[in-house]
Amino acid sequence: MLKNERQKIILDLCERDGIVTVKTIQATIHVSDMTIRRDLTEMDHEKKLIRIHGGAQSIAFNQEDSTVEKSSIETPKELSHFEKKMISTDEKKYIAKNAAQLINDERETIFLGPGTTIELMTEHITLEHVRIVTNSLPVFNLLKDKGKYDLYLVGGSYREHTGAFVGSVADEVIQKIGITKAFVGVNGIQDGWVSTFNVEEGKIQQLALDKASEKYLVADAHKFNHRDFYNFYNLKKIDGLFTDYTISKSVKEQYEQYTKIFN
Repeated sequence: MLKNERQKIILDLCERDGIVTVKTIQATIHVSDMTIRRDLTEMDHEKKLIRIHGGAQSIAFNQEDSTVEKSSIETPKELSHFEKKMISTDEKKYIAKNAAQLINDERETIFLGPGTTIELMTEHITLEHVRIVTNSLPVFNLLKDKGKYDLYLVGGSYREHTGAFVGSVADEVIQKIGITKAFVGVNGIQDGWVSTFNVEEGKIQQLALDKASEKYLVADAHKFNHRDFYNFYNLKKIDGLFTDYTISKSVKEQYEQYTKIFN
């Protein structure tokens, strides 16, 4: 990963959470702590963030208790589609390959939600013919040229940040179709709930999961014990959650009380 890409992700994490530790950054972008500390020092000198012991804090977070009005502080920032693609790439490939093995019956209707891990699933669908429904433009683009799927793109209001179609039009379509298996990505998993950054995106994912006979989530291990803005589904209603090999034994045991964990 190039330095400017790495530092952009660090800055976005810092601005999103206010304070971020070296350990959290390392779990996200998988480079050495020495590299991260060097980046933090450089970014501190450039006044992009404030270097603190064990990590960094955003400029806005530092100003919160000063004369700056709280309303002027930047709100948490959603990582861009490109930035998400750069995070935990090996782990996402591992998850995608395992999850795609459940797409194994041509008589089924499969829903694939938005997300970089689900995009990688498209590389591992081995069936010659299967009906696939998606509200993700990137997923649709990856599948449309293969010419062997019964492929449906759900339209609606377009979210450029994730390439997803959301809103009332998209919701209405999802409510009218039958889904055999749904695969949905999440931004956070905490206390039996899964969350995402955007309410409308969470709503359509909730509807797709409700309509599906079998409900599956995909999430790399660093999403556990983290919450994003909007809780959209309860883990107890999920048939299985696909994650990667870096999940700790204790975290896996913690969440197996809610659903089956595949890693």
